[in-house]
This record gives sequence, structure tokens and C-alpha cells, in this order.
Amino acid sequence: MLTNVMYVTIYVTDQDRALRFYTDQLGLEKRVDAEGPDGRFLTVAVPGSPLEFVLWPHPAAAGQPADVRPGTTPGVVFLESDDLRKDFTLLRDRGVPFDKPEPEDYAFGVRIEATDPDGNRISLRQRSRP
Repeated sequence: MLTNVMYVTIYVTDQDRALRFYTDQLGLEKRVDAEGPDGRFLTVAVPGSPLEFVLWPHPAAAGQPADVRPGTTPGVVFLESDDLRKDFTLLRDRGVPFDKPEPEDYAFGVRIEATDPDGNRISLRQRSRP
């Protein structure tokens, strides 16, 4: 039986630049950084989460949807916050680029989209409380 999601791949053009963004700006932690037969295997994760994101070298736009519509196209990664407006301020102050000036309320909570240096969209969400 399958028991867990181990990795999700995020395609990046520069692993060092992506690592700085995901750790220094977004606040994830580096988990694995090792050379292997296929190149550098580099992962980051939300602290305390078993799911790791592989920052895999690939040409620009490799993981991008063909029809990106600002405000309607979700990111390749959804990260959850328990206080998105507070986290938004912290991340904006760290230089994380967002698609809107402030998070917005929607049917299921609060949301905003960020982008990494390669243009990968990152959906940040806070669920509605019952």
C-alpha cells in the first residue's frame, strides 16, 4: 500500500538561487543536498512536514502551465498558513514577489499567489475556520 507523498518536483534553472529563495525568503528548510549520478539532488520542506520539494534543474518554464491567467491559475505548490495575512507581511518584507498587493478572501478562506525566481507559482492559503 502507498503510505506517503515523499517528494514533489519544482523545476528551477539555478539550484543555488532557488535554494536561497525557498529557505531565506519563503522560510522552508533545506533537507538534502547531495551529488548523485544524475546531478545534484536538493530538497527543501516546510519545517515539521514529511513532504519534501525537489529543486530540480531544468530549462526555464518546464513546469509552467501553458495558459497562465493571473489571479486564476493556481501554483505548482500550495502552502497552508494559520495566519496568512501575518505571513504575507513577513514574506513580502523578505522580498517574496506576490501577484496582488494583499491576500484576498475567497469561498474557502484567504489566498494569495507568489512566484519564485523561475516564475513557478506558489499558492498560499489559509482555510476558513468552521
